[in-house]
Amino acid sequence: MSKDPQAFSCLVIADESEEFPDALIYAGLLCRYTGWRLRMLRVIEPSDPAPWASITEEMRRQARDSAESLTQRFAAEAWAECGVTAEPILREGELKAELRKLLQEDASVKLVVLAAATPPSNPGPLISQLGKVGGLSPRPVPVVVVPGALSRDEIRAIALPMAAAVSTEIEEPPSA
Repeated sequence: MSKDPQAFSCLVIADESEEFPDALIYAGLLCRYTGWRLRMLRVIEPSDPAPWASITEEMRRQARDSAESLTQRFAAEAWAECGVTAEPILREGELKAELRKLLQEDASVKLVVLAAATPPSNPGPLISQLGKVGGLSPRPVPVVVVPGALSRDEIRAIALPMAAAVSTEIEEPPSA
């Protein structure tokens, strides 16, 4: 295993849900204390094609601008709350398919952090996908689901012990 913590990254899925900032802060704290990179995936879902190509292209441009603005805002929040830089990854397509592709292409991603909606609402499409055959990725990648009902103090309380455990795993074992 690599001794360089920067060889590892934690991926958080950026969306406009109420609970997403909780997942971002958890992932940011984990990265801060382990030295891992924080990566933030934002997938732009394709829109229905308009009757004219120029309108379709304008819709795509607006969606991309909106996604860039959203990731910049969340990157600023990660920096303010955790002191880490979130690297935005923008992709166009269907969320689950793009996540699977990214995880297949980028072996540095060692952990995916998702936010769960607060009951009684549905936990979300990715969390629902976890229990299905094939999961989220063609390769085994651990997933942490952060409940949306946690306070920032509760998030810190669970992120810090996890960071300590992960940090000791990347150190080289003592020689005999």
